[in-house]
Amino acid sequence: MFGSLKNKLKKVVSTFSKKVESEAEEVKPVEQPKLEKKKEAKPKKEKAPKKEEPIEVEEIPEPQKEKKGFFSKIKQKVSTVSLSDSKFEDLFWDIELELLENNVAVEVIEKLKEDLKESLVNSPIKRGDIESTIKETLFKSLDEILSQDSFDLLEKIKSKRPYTICFIGINGSGKTTTIGKVANLIQSNKMTCVLAAADTFRAAAIDQLKEWGSRLSIKVIAQDYGSDPAAVAYDAIAHAKAQHINCVLVDTAGRLHANKDLMNEMKKIIKVSKPDLKIFIGESITGNDCVEQAKEFNESVGIDGIILSKADVDDKGGAAISVSYVTKKPILYLGTGQEPGDLEPFNKEKILKQLGLK
Repeated sequence: MFGSLKNKLKKVVSTFSKKVESEAEEVKPVEQPKLEKKKEAKPKKEKAPKKEEPIEVEEIPEPQKEKKGFFSKIKQKVSTVSLSDSKFEDLFWDIELELLENNVAVEVIEKLKEDLKESLVNSPIKRGDIESTIKETLFKSLDEILSQDSFDLLEKIKSKRPYTICFIGINGSGKTTTIGKVANLIQSNKMTCVLAAADTFRAAAIDQLKEWGSRLSIKVIAQDYGSDPAAVAYDAIAHAKAQHINCVLVDTAGRLHANKDLMNEMKKIIKVSKPDLKIFIGESITGNDCVEQAKEFNESVGIDGIILSKADVDDKGGAAISVSYVTKKPILYLGTGQEPGDLEPFNKEKILKQLGLK
């Protein structure tokens, strides 16, 4: 993951810093204002009284000019540069194109741009520090971008019985497979769960979920295709209550935000099941499409967290950087394969390291 973006960032930082150095203007030493030499005050000719001492007039000392050595002036001139706003806009365009090509969302690019501008524009900077300044600024920006308030999913599940989680997303995003992985994670931590086959729309959805149930020895609550998905979720929760099961995982049909009928169906499922969490499943390799989908679902039904599937085959990584920042919701896990254990906790530090900015 991030192989392409890491290489592009490395290349673009190097190129950008060289362009900044060549295009930036030298900062001229600040000239000290010349002080006019004050004339000495001359005593007025007055008739002095007889037998009295003459009046003494105090001389006003001339202000001393602050001296700056010749070498320090030359050193400041050749080592300090400043970049104008217009030059920065021209130079940042290359970075912007590279980020867009790697599926980084516009909102994230604007954040990076503003932070870089603050560090580089009209701020005197030593030539030798340009590249390190750019790297440090990008690192701090990305650290902030990836720092959405997160939570421990397993601790949440322990807080209530049964704890209901509804999984949402579009068709083909990997919802059913991700549910199987989450079920395996719950079992691995000595808790129980039941699966609700509330995707009664897609032909093979119920069979696929039953396969995961059989594989993990977990009960699947299902009805016939075309039945009311909200009723399936309700039955699964009732079963979990009766059997003192820790968690209910509700699979739902893939749908687009524009499909009003399916979105109304989703709202009904949520109204009936009253889930404790709504988790959006997005396909990492779809990049900005994944970000827009998450944004639309969040605006329609509200999401609490994100799991990105197929992160192991996503060479660009733009979705992982962008989706959390745009929705203000945390990424909980990354799907890294097809096996039950291929679910990796989202680790901000690991991602920042993979991007090669430190």
